[in-house]
Amino acid sequence: MIKHAIIFCLCLLAFQTSQGQEPKSKATTAHQSFAVTGEDSLNSFGNGHSKTIISGYGELHFQRDFNEERSTAELKRAVLFVGHQFSSHISFFSELEVEDAKVEGGGVKGEVAMEQVYLKFALNPRQYFVAGLFIPRIGIINENHLPVNFNGVERPITEQLIIPSTWREIGIGFYGQTTTLPLTYSIALLNGLNSAGFEHGTGFEGGRAEGQNASCNSLAITGAVQFFAGNWKFQVSGYMGGTTAMPAKYADTLGLQKGVFGAPLYLAEANIQYAHNGISFKALGCNVSIPQAASINNAFGSNTPEQMYGAYRELGYNLLQSMKSQKWKSKQLTVFARYEVLDLNVKTPANVKYDGTLYQNHLIAGLGYFPVPNVAIKADVH
Repeated sequence: MIKHAIIFCLCLLAFQTSQGQEPKSKATTAHQSFAVTGEDSLNSFGNGHSKTIISGYGELHFQRDFNEERSTAELKRAVLFVGHQFSSHISFFSELEVEDAKVEGGGVKGEVAMEQVYLKFALNPRQYFVAGLFIPRIGIINENHLPVNFNGVERPITEQLIIPSTWREIGIGFYGQTTTLPLTYSIALLNGLNSAGFEHGTGFEGGRAEGQNASCNSLAITGAVQFFAGNWKFQVSGYMGGTTAMPAKYADTLGLQKGVFGAPLYLAEANIQYAHNGISFKALGCNVSIPQAASINNAFGSNTPEQMYGAYRELGYNLLQSMKSQKWKSKQLTVFARYEVLDLNVKTPANVKYDGTLYQNHLIAGLGYFPVPNVAIKADVH
């Protein structure tokens, strides 16, 4: 399929208030400079005051399928951030999203969902806890999914199908930064997945609870390490979680492995990022393993694979980087190309037939224009 798509993106701080005065401290400054993600608006205003922050962004898509001669336009999503900094050690963060413009009763389109709702507790300038509904550090886009943070109209396909986009669960996480090395780390305990929701061709996306009636009969552990070297950033992350969300007596009836890590799903991911003098490069690889896929298929008939993988490489260049005029140097016009390969059923159990349509190659190329830092107009060809 060949399609041409254009996106208008707005990431705007819409409202900001300051409530109360507190002495400025070194702990406050360091804590606020070390954000959970680049999207945590609270960390952009670290001046020692308690603050309430309201901000958000929107995405409008126009797409043309030349094969089908079909054009569509859609308000893809509108997101509202609300946060409050209670003190130099405790802050609150939330993210509310409306997808596809509206939600109608009985309709299949549209969604209103809380993407994140959590409290952040700073222990010291380099370490903190988060508790609530939050996005674990897996992949590149999962944490940093604002449209101004990635090239192209849509998020990378690998980080939609292999690593579900904006994958959030309820739990508690610990984030830290070493004192001697340019290295950060995180570990989190989350509610697990529910294999009853797995669907053929969508990876494990349907098994997520996303904060809604999440079963804690299954649990998960995830962790990540990031290392910085000059203009390079390296990350490895992993996930291990149970997928049997039902009580043990029902699991026995269906022949499913029980326990908090019953019928486990394992995910391993690594990525590299580089940015300097207008040149940007990204590469990511991810592998998912579900050893008990056969028993999951016997129980639910979902054609769950034993293994799936995805990878992509992307190269971009800001065409305005070498401009001498300050007027143009403050803007960006980035040309990019990304190649992706993925297979959602690279290895299947005996009770599943291999589906060749789930092996995919994608080449996406396009432009992104940033007249100001938080506004993007994008066009790409897929």
